[in-house]
Amino acid sequence: MWYLGLKIRTFRAGGVKPKEHKEITADKEIVNFHIPQKVIIPLLQHTGKPAKPVVKKGDIVSEAQLIGEKDGKISANVHSSIPGRVVDIGNYPVLNNLKTPCIVIKLEGEFKIGAPPKDDWERLDRKEILKRIEDAGIVGMGGAAFPTDVKYSPPPDKKVDTLIINGVECEPYLTTDYRLMLEKTDEILEGIKIAKKILNVEKVFIGIELNKKKAIKKFKESIPVKENIFVVPLKVKYPQGAEKQLIKAILDREVPSGGLPFDVGVIVSNVATIYAIREAVLYKKPLIERVITVTGKIVKNPGNYKIRIGTPISDIIQEVGVTENIGKIIIGGPMMGISVSTADIPVTKGTSGILFLSEKEAKKVNYSNFKACIHCAKCVFVCPMGLNPSMLSILGEMEKWDDMTKFNILDCIECGSCSFVCPAQRPIVQFIKTGKVFLKFRKER
Repeated sequence: MWYLGLKIRTFRAGGVKPKEHKEITADKEIVNFHIPQKVIIPLLQHTGKPAKPVVKKGDIVSEAQLIGEKDGKISANVHSSIPGRVVDIGNYPVLNNLKTPCIVIKLEGEFKIGAPPKDDWERLDRKEILKRIEDAGIVGMGGAAFPTDVKYSPPPDKKVDTLIINGVECEPYLTTDYRLMLEKTDEILEGIKIAKKILNVEKVFIGIELNKKKAIKKFKESIPVKENIFVVPLKVKYPQGAEKQLIKAILDREVPSGGLPFDVGVIVSNVATIYAIREAVLYKKPLIERVITVTGKIVKNPGNYKIRIGTPISDIIQEVGVTENIGKIIIGGPMMGISVSTADIPVTKGTSGILFLSEKEAKKVNYSNFKACIHCAKCVFVCPMGLNPSMLSILGEMEKWDDMTKFNILDCIECGSCSFVCPAQRPIVQFIKTGKVFLKFRKER
């Protein structure tokens, strides 16, 4: 086959292989979702401090207008995804089921007509390119939502020599990155060239799992000779797309405990982020929409939709339809996604998927009746970070937060592999997340 002769790589320690369910949307081309009549745009939809509102109630705003200005280094600008009137600025429920400051805009006025002029990015220097990325509010779109301009500005003593493009998309159900790679191949490659110029790196590796053979083939056929951009086929194994596992699989470099990718000379970017970088640099387009996989066995019209930031999930339900009662709504995939208690929360920059489960399916993943740890060690064997999730869950259950640091709780990437294999259905990841929150709170005090 076309990938014969290429070494199929993977990370060594741990990992699981859940059912993929990607066939629901894998062949669904990206389509534009309807324009919402109202958007709820959080001022915090990124890692760091919330943006500061620069509009007030009653203001008329245009599409792509700045409505929230970044506050400090680790923050990101926020823009209006529709033209309209600001009808409220207040606290609304968001992804974590907590209320956070949001700007609510009601649709009014006209959209911009025609495509913006394309700029010649090659004439720009590194600082100018980074400024456009910063102005556009680009953040990592693979889940962490870390401000991209900051990520692409590592400390001077950290020499970055390699860029890894994450096209793995190992979460079950999700196919948004896959469709982007198939439909926007040339645009992603141009975005990679922009990223190469920013980071001044010679080599780029695009990691793609073997369940996306069409995407691997498309990139191999599209990459110009002598570009030093290499496609790396990866074994289908979860969590192959986690940064540390991806770096280990492709470069055999190990990020140290408590370290970051740039500690081993690497920057990792998701394909959707790379696409957004190109849009920002070439067209000065802010991050006001993104491709999202809307999926589930009960969804009438599952697919990959380009949806405006701030669109309420209730609008999405009405558009795609469901065949039976919804038992659970998960933002993201079933392994690392977050279950939400209301359909009134909005789509954000970090929303890669929305999964709807039936009441019967939701019962299958209910951890409310967990039992005591039976010490089977299954969680230890599948942990990709080489941790002892069993002990961490026991300490978390006993609220011994300080003791959890002795077992390297902060190295946990919260992939959910441990909970996935636990025969006692213990909420291991939830115990670990709770422990992290308590430790962070104590440190901040």
